[in-house]
Amino acid sequence: MKLLASSLRISLLFMVLCGLGYNLAVTGIAQIIFPEQADGSLVQDDDGTVIGSKLIGQLFSEPEYFHGRVSSIDYQADGSGSPNYAPSHPELMERVTASVEEWKMNNPEVPVSDVPMDLLTNSASGLDPDISPEAARAQIPRISRLTGIEQKQLESLVQEQTTERALGFLGEPAVNVLQLNIGLQRLLAR
Repeated sequence: MKLLASSLRISLLFMVLCGLGYNLAVTGIAQIIFPEQADGSLVQDDDGTVIGSKLIGQLFSEPEYFHGRVSSIDYQADGSGSPNYAPSHPELMERVTASVEEWKMNNPEVPVSDVPMDLLTNSASGLDPDISPEAARAQIPRISRLTGIEQKQLESLVQEQTTERALGFLGEPAVNVLQLNIGLQRLLAR
């Protein structure tokens, strides 16, 4: 009986230390060192209203906005993931074919052969918030035609919103679609 009571006390102690104490310590350190990231990298509009996160992709279906990557989970952040289809899988072929047809219809100025693959394929999480700078530039003719904003202004906006490789060699240059569309809204408001 003494051994059981001792085991229970140690188990409770480690449950409190590991289950509560560790999490509080990590959260506290994160709030001090990386407060923006610890709070979800939230993006606010000019009025201070939270409109999204830099880390989670959102659906922009209006043709006058920049579009992100295709999401196989309809941008439902509660269950990220993507089917791991082979390139020959019929459902993947069907979805990519639909993306190509949609591109042709909405972007007659840009041939399909010039469309970056990240606009036609989904990411592993299905929630990628970024596209390549090339994918953003491929959408400029459509957006310019629909908004009346000069292509040079849109090119400058894409360049401003492009983040370069970390430390000069890690990752790829990327453009956050939410922040790019916020910049586009500011151009439209002028």
